[in-house]
Amino acid sequence: MVDKFWKDRNVFVTGCTGLVGSWLTKALVEGGANVTGLIRDLVPKSNLNWSGFNDKINIVRGEVEDYFLLQRVMNEYEIDTVFHLAAQTIVTIANRNPISTFESNIKGTWNVLEACRGAPLVKRIIVSSSDKAYGDQEKLPYDENTPLEGKHPYDVSKSCADLLCRAYFETYKLPVCITRCGNFYGGGDLNFNRIVPGTIHSVLNKKAPIIRSDGSLVRDYFYIEDGVEAYILLAEKMEELEIQGEAFNFSNEIQVTVLDLVEKILKIMKSDLKPKILKETTNEIKHQYLSAKKAKETLKWKPKYTLEEGLQRTIKWYEGFLSKRE
Repeated sequence: MVDKFWKDRNVFVTGCTGLVGSWLTKALVEGGANVTGLIRDLVPKSNLNWSGFNDKINIVRGEVEDYFLLQRVMNEYEIDTVFHLAAQTIVTIANRNPISTFESNIKGTWNVLEACRGAPLVKRIIVSSSDKAYGDQEKLPYDENTPLEGKHPYDVSKSCADLLCRAYFETYKLPVCITRCGNFYGGGDLNFNRIVPGTIHSVLNKKAPIIRSDGSLVRDYFYIEDGVEAYILLAEKMEELEIQGEAFNFSNEIQVTVLDLVEKILKIMKSDLKPKILKETTNEIKHQYLSAKKAKETLKWKPKYTLEEGLQRTIKWYEGFLSKRE
């Protein structure tokens, strides 16, 4: 439930057609916000379109790489709050095409921050970083004081974006907070090469799910509705708690291997299919998970859904989506 805090507030969301962006946009519109969304590519089957919320926001076509476009949006739409979610988020694409990933994730972030710096009405900025910004660490779980040490293209892009936010706060007192979350999953993710939607899609098509790694990678899987509530709560509390410039981990603090996750999905879907393990991924962090202690203590936040509940809700979404699409 979105607080009355958002009634008639002018909000700008980059990446509004993505997994987090589409759910966040829906929640903000339902809370009465005037949302302006930045859309690079028109994706007819995106969650934003499919849910009908594309008709309830102002749409600006363009890219975060375009500074002057961002500057125009901040001023013409009199933006009060910015959620910067736009990014190239697929690790394998980053490995194949690092330059476009750096352009989107690093340049895009400094453009958003600089446009906000020149927009006097902007009161709060939430920038989406990632647990990947920490890189590969021996000490687990990661807390907010863990060094940012990405080594591969996607991880480095997130470490850089994260540090840019810190620089803009320390140098210009820009009111920015950073979120570092685990691997989001939930209905609306149309990147079927990701493990959760890919496995569900395979099972619904009666095909063996594909695991590109060896299945032993340990990850922190975070349900999208919990994530959206975390983003909104952080934005609401920034001024009251005087936490500008800080980073927050959000996680359900459960460690799961890729293989275990696939087997959980198969069990919930009552499938006897066996996953096909390819062992072909490279430049992947073996073991990562987050501590959400700071968010729980400072923001009084906690996740609502267990992994099983989140997966059940996700499966139900894809069953409805894929049956109507056919």
